Amino acid sequence: MGSLKAYSLLPMAVLVLACGGGEPTKSIVVTNPLDIERHEFVAVPYGEFTSAFGRDSVFRIINMDTGSEIPYQLETKGNPSPEQILLYVSVPASGDVTLAVEKSAPEPVAAKTFARYVPERYDDFAWENDAVAFRMYGKALEGRPDDAHGIDLWSKRTTGLVVDKWYAHGDYHTDHGEGMDYYSVGMTLGAGDIAPIEGDEVVYSKHYRGHDVLDNGPLRTTFQLDYEPWQVGEKTVSVSKRYTLDAGSQLNRVEVTYTIDGDGALPVAIGVSRRAEEGQLLNEQGSGTFGYWEPTDDAHGTTGVGVILADGEFERFIEQPKQYLSVLTAHDGEPIVYYNGGAWDRAGKVTSAGDWFAYLRAAKDKAASPLQVEIK
Repeated sequence: MGSLKAYSLLPMAVLVLACGGGEPTKSIVVTNPLDIERHEFVAVPYGEFTSAFGRDSVFRIINMDTGSEIPYQLETKGNPSPEQILLYVSVPASGDVTLAVEKSAPEPVAAKTFARYVPERYDDFAWENDAVAFRMYGKALEGRPDDAHGIDLWSKRTTGLVVDKWYAHGDYHTDHGEGMDYYSVGMTLGAGDIAPIEGDEVVYSKHYRGHDVLDNGPLRTTFQLDYEPWQVGEKTVSVSKRYTLDAGSQLNRVEVTYTIDGDGALPVAIGVSRRAEEGQLLNEQGSGTFGYWEPTDDAHGTTGVGVILADGEFERFIEQPKQYLSVLTAHDGEPIVYYNGGAWDRAGKVTSAGDWFAYLRAAKDKAASPLQVEIK
C-alpha cells in the first residue's frame, strides 16, 4: 500500500449496523456528515465485523471506488482478543466511501506509533507517532534538580520513529536533522496535562507509578498511567490517565478518571506552559478549545500547543506567569475526555498560528461529528 497522508484527529466512529440476513456480499460504508474532506481513522467492532465477513485471519480491505488497499490494525485494548478493527479512510465532503473485504493477504503496515517505559532515563514514559512525540516523567526523577511535572513535547521533522534512537544517543536536545526536545516544562502542566486545583493553584501529584501498554501500533498506540493517592485539601484523590495516539495526528486522546474521597467533585485544570515573551492565543473556553502559538525561538523555531474538550466547555480560565489553566470539574469515577498535543513549524505541516488554530477548530468539529460506519 502507499504511504498514509493527510491524517487528522481521530473521533470515535459511530457504527450503524445494517447486516440483514441472506445478503451474499456485504460491504463497509463510511459516511461523512461534515462539508469538509476527511482523512481519519474509524473503528469497527470486531464482533460486528466477523459476523458480516467471517473469522478469517487473513484478509485485506479495499476502497471499491479507487481499488486502493486500506491499512488496518486489530485493536485489543489490552485484551487477549481483538476488540475492534481500526481503518484509515479518506472520505469526501458530505460524501461516503465503500469498502470491500477480500480473503487475501494484506500489504504490510509500517509501524507509525510507538510507546514504552524508559527505565534508563529516570523512569520516563515516552510515546510518538509519525508527526510528534511526548514523554511523561517518572518516579526516579522526583527530587532531582531537573525534576519537572507536566507532559513534555518533542519536536519532530521526520516521519520515522525516534524515541529509541534519541534515548540511545542521549543528545536529543540538539537537532541532528530529525528534530529535538527543546520544549520547556518545568513545574507546570506542560503540553496539556491535568491536575486538581485549589483556588488558582495547581495541586500536583507525584509522578506516575504504574504503566500498561494496551496497544502498540502500527497505527494506534494506547497506554495507561496510574498515580498513587495524594491529598487535595481535605480530599484524598488518585487518578488513571489513558492516552491514545493515532498515526498522523498532532493530538492525543486522553481519558482521565479520578477517584475522589469526599463529596465526589473536584476542580481540575488542564494546563499549557507559558513563555515570557508574548505568543498568540486561541481562547474559546465556551467551546472547550484552547490553543497557544508560542513566541518564536530564533534558534529552534516555533511550537504550537493545544487542548480540546471532547464535550462541554471550560468553566473558567486562569493566566499565571508560567502557565495557562483551563478549569473544569471532575466527578468521582466519571471519565474526562480531552485532546492535547502540539506542532512545530519546522516540520513543515503547521507553520503559523493560523494553521494551528484552524487545525484545532477542525479537530473539535470532527470530534463533535464523527464519521458514520455502516455494514450492509
